[in-house]
Amino acid sequence: MSVKSTTHLNFRGDARAALEFYQSVFGGHVAAVTYKDAGNVQDPADADQVMWGQVLAENGFHVMAYDVPSGTPWDRGENAFFLSVRGETPEEIAAYWEKLSDGATIAQPLGPAQWAPLYGMLTDRFGVIWVLDVVSDHSA
Repeated sequence: MSVKSTTHLNFRGDARAALEFYQSVFGGHVAAVTYKDAGNVQDPADADQVMWGQVLAENGFHVMAYDVPSGTPWDRGENAFFLSVRGETPEEIAAYWEKLSDGATIAQPLGPAQWAPLYGMLTDRFGVIWVLDVVSDHSA
């Protein structure tokens, strides 16, 4: 088993441009899945926004990003990032989730998602927002 933690940046409509910029700086490959691609459109205005994206470079640089949906409060200075933990198996991620959730506020209970075999989001007792998931074809 292996686990990776990655900074997950949050934007409002600028995720794709930010990912392309970071790629121009660090190299690598941009991957992006829109809300429409994932079948998760809550507001038609968000359909082509980035639901999940990343830049992954052979030099070790890795950053993830998404566009916060229009119906979710967001301020550029607040909740600007998540810490994303990506594991290889549901058992591995469930074990981390169990420990992190002690005293946490659960935003999205850990469970299957359209884009990952297992996904969950919480704010730990120290105010850090964590996104945990199992690697899938969309997120490899």
